[in-house]
Amino acid sequence: MTTETLVRRSANPARKADAKQQGLGLGARMRRHWQLYAMLAIPLVWLAIFAYWPMYGVVIAFKDYNVVDGILGSRWVGLKHFERFVESYQFWRLIRNTVVLHVYELVATFPLPIILALGLNMVRRRWYSRSVQLITYAPHFISTVVVVGLIVVLVDPNTGVANQLLGLFGLGPVDLLSNPGSFRHLYVWSGAWQTMGFSAIIYLAALTSVSPELHEAAIVDGASRLRRIWHVDLPAIRPVAVILLILNIGSILSVGFEKVLLMQNSLNLEASEVIDTYVYKLGFASQVPQFSYATAIGLFRSVVGLVLLVLANTFARKFAKSSLW
Repeated sequence: MTTETLVRRSANPARKADAKQQGLGLGARMRRHWQLYAMLAIPLVWLAIFAYWPMYGVVIAFKDYNVVDGILGSRWVGLKHFERFVESYQFWRLIRNTVVLHVYELVATFPLPIILALGLNMVRRRWYSRSVQLITYAPHFISTVVVVGLIVVLVDPNTGVANQLLGLFGLGPVDLLSNPGSFRHLYVWSGAWQTMGFSAIIYLAALTSVSPELHEAAIVDGASRLRRIWHVDLPAIRPVAVILLILNIGSILSVGFEKVLLMQNSLNLEASEVIDTYVYKLGFASQVPQFSYATAIGLFRSVVGLVLLVLANTFARKFAKSSLW
């Protein structure tokens, strides 16, 4: 009896089991594997209660909502609040601030985790690689409030380290946090410091799928380290990078609400007032909350983000041969 015959006979029971499993209906499969479906039920219930059920409240964007009449009893006004937002003097300023801040953050911070992951992957000393990785992803676990507190202390006009360094060159003191021109730089580069290391973990995981034989073949052919990164490593992480880029483009009208709000003050509003903070102030921080108007602005932002997500996914599927769906 040949080895091939033995392999075929051992594979037949597995194939029969797979065929039998495929022939079962959904109810039979659920009864057979009820433990797995029971585990799945918990996150599905959480998703339904906290993610999908609240979407019912979006209907107040098309009504003049008041607490007394409730959602169903409030008067229907159609697209009144959307038209009000588009025609308001705040519209283009909010769109500009939000888009500029997000695009600046995307351009400045998106390549950094890729560069860090490629560099760590090429390091031969494992202890050094792990030490750098630990140091760089540790800031991810610092809360946003603490990060903003550190920024305030560092750029303080009187005692901040930044102004002390400027004083060595005969400059300052400069109130960087109250300057609209420096607000975006502080926001973006502090975010890069906080998220770069943790984001690199995704690319490091993708690089583990690269076969060492490809690098060995490239070395035999005389390829330098840069050539190996360009022709071996980058193609391996390209699908992951494209998916993350698509998700970032889809959230172009949504920035870090908490961090912007904590860094915001009356002097830097010209650059720091974005859609998220404006919606928060209308809906919760104003003396007369405008729930319908705030919901309409939030819905407008979500619809634009969905359209951009679909367009980015279409272009990525056509040109990069990789997409979300």
